[in-house]
Amino acid sequence: MPIKIALAGIGKIARDQHIPALIASTEWELAATVSRHATVEGVEAYEDFHAMLKARPDIEVVSLCMPPVPRFAYAKAAIRSRRHVMLEKPPGATLSECHALEAMARDAGVSIYATWHSREAAMVAQAKAWLKGKTLRSLVVNWKEDVRKWHPGQTWIWEAGGLGVFDPGINALSIVTEILPDPIHVATSELLIPENCETPIAANLTFTHPHGAQVSAEMDFRKEGDQFWNIAIETDHGSLELSQGGATLSINGETQTAASADNALQGEYPRLYANMARLVRGRAIDMDLSPMAHVADAFLLGKRISVEAFIE
Repeated sequence: MPIKIALAGIGKIARDQHIPALIASTEWELAATVSRHATVEGVEAYEDFHAMLKARPDIEVVSLCMPPVPRFAYAKAAIRSRRHVMLEKPPGATLSECHALEAMARDAGVSIYATWHSREAAMVAQAKAWLKGKTLRSLVVNWKEDVRKWHPGQTWIWEAGGLGVFDPGINALSIVTEILPDPIHVATSELLIPENCETPIAANLTFTHPHGAQVSAEMDFRKEGDQFWNIAIETDHGSLELSQGGATLSINGETQTAASADNALQGEYPRLYANMARLVRGRAIDMDLSPMAHVADAFLLGKRISVEAFIE
């Protein structure tokens, strides 16, 4: 039997990714939505989250797609009603609230999943496998996109807790923390913050690697024209480049083809929901917060540089 799930927050990411993935899956039944402004045709809709939880005890799982700041209260209510919880990235507004949610889920005996969709990009697993056992010499993240194209009208991203450029940049960090054999930590951080915003529109980071490799990241929300989501790596056995957010992979200049096993389930979000189904059936938890820890450290160490006001 498919697992019944409610989707809370029917915005761009829900329409573009979550809803198509759920509708196409035989493991899931989209049984309800929660939103004050949007609905999904043929699916029971609620404006109030608590009303949905009360009216639909048959719904086992809640997937939360609203901005990070209000998400804690929704996740807490879901866990208290013994529902499994899936969190869109980033999983919360702070690390401490994410740790609190994990503790609540363990106490309640339900699953909770901090999703990182870019880790499910087509070539990330192959990049991780190739890097195993090699000595890292350098890694450079180049993550530049146009906020006007990818986040139109989303003013929350410029408010405290909205992450600014780290909303897409955390995707790069989720890949880096997945593929590197050794942990790294932020050494320096430069945050470019528009005069009329509370979060950065660009950021430059360097990291400390345990074996001395040079690791850096450049992120920018102001990129017009070509968009870049690239990670370039040099090792003692040659070079690797992940591009298009992990969708393509080049090793020593040769474009790689996805392994047949990677093609069994197409798309980042279908793979996320397959992961969630496994967690629910096993009553397991996946709350890896390492990408978010790097963002928190970037803010703690960040040298603030004021730049001209952002106008959408």
